[in-house]
Amino acid sequence: MNVASHSAVFGRRREPHTVIIARGDQIRHFTIRPWLAAFCGSALAAIVIGYLLATSYLVLRDDLIGATTARQARMQQAYEDRISALRSQVDRITSRQLLDQQLMETKVSELLERQSQLSLRHGRLGPILERAENEVATPPVPAAKPDEHADATGSIQPTAYSVASLAAPLASNDTRPFSLWSTRADPLPSESAADRADKLFVSINNSLKAIESQQLTRIATLADNAYKSADAISQALEAAGLPVDSEFEKSDVGGPLIPLDSSLVFDSKVKELDEALDALDHLKKEARRLPLANPAPGRSVTSPFGVRTDPILGTAALHSGMDFRAPIGMPAKVTAAGVVVKAGWNGGYGRMIEVDHGNGFVTRYGHLSEIDVAVGQKLDAGDIIGKTGNSGRSTGPHLHYEVRHNGEAIDPLRFLTVGKKVERYL
Repeated sequence: MNVASHSAVFGRRREPHTVIIARGDQIRHFTIRPWLAAFCGSALAAIVIGYLLATSYLVLRDDLIGATTARQARMQQAYEDRISALRSQVDRITSRQLLDQQLMETKVSELLERQSQLSLRHGRLGPILERAENEVATPPVPAAKPDEHADATGSIQPTAYSVASLAAPLASNDTRPFSLWSTRADPLPSESAADRADKLFVSINNSLKAIESQQLTRIATLADNAYKSADAISQALEAAGLPVDSEFEKSDVGGPLIPLDSSLVFDSKVKELDEALDALDHLKKEARRLPLANPAPGRSVTSPFGVRTDPILGTAALHSGMDFRAPIGMPAKVTAAGVVVKAGWNGGYGRMIEVDHGNGFVTRYGHLSEIDVAVGQKLDAGDIIGKTGNSGRSTGPHLHYEVRHNGEAIDPLRFLTVGKKVERYL
């Protein structure tokens, strides 16, 4: 009952397998249980599968390793390319910064050199401008611009831009590349230290150019004024028929145009001003040697040069000088520098003084009441030589004044007229 029930529920019972091994008289048998058979089969299957997997791995290992290596190589190449690109960018930025720094140093050096040249020019211009101002009526100095000021000699000087002020905006933390003098290809969105440096350089450069231009303009103006003054003196003397040695003359010349740099232009202008001042100085000396001053300033002429009726005889006679109305005792002044050659009584002249001015010119001062100089004494223009009076052949107190050239009497009015014309130039 129990057996039948068991078979109905679990089916027919399997019998274990028996393995019999006979060898001669010996017979051995083994009983193999189902679970043991299942276990051995599973183990064998596992071994086979493991073998197959190991074989597949050994066969495909090189390909897998190669693929992994290739992927790593591609990643490494990508990193190296990126690093190379970054290094190239850094090199470009560094090169640009170095170029900007070199440009900055070059421009600063140029500014310093130009400022040094202006200082040297100012040193050279000082004496020559002082000389020009003493000899030539200089025009008013132009008003200085906001970034300039005029110094005592009239030279325009820049406002004190310090080179340290150039370094200030450059010493900030802004490390972006920039180029001085507006050479930046990609301007920064906002005003940076580079922009401030650009503006400062341009401002100083324009200021220095303006100073150079004003210096040259002023030198040229002084030279023109000097030549004009010399021409005025020369023309006045020539118009009066008075001899003048005009060895310094400004002439118009021609030739090809060859541009000069600023230093050569400055030297040329200074040389021209020197020549103009030399010409003016020479003509002034020539004019000052002539008796052009009035021996009795403010006094009227009572008898001019030329033929007149003799006040004593009443007949026509040549009056070789000019008579100035003057009371007894008024100072008589010499009309030009010279040397006293006569001082004493001289016939109808009464007490007379004769002064030699060189180049054959002499002046005579007659009818004096007092003589205050001696023969051989050197005189300057305007020196008092005596006092007016009524000595000699005279009808009343006055000053008789003569101008002679190589012994021949000349109308003194010619000299007085020229003297008035050139007085402001002397």
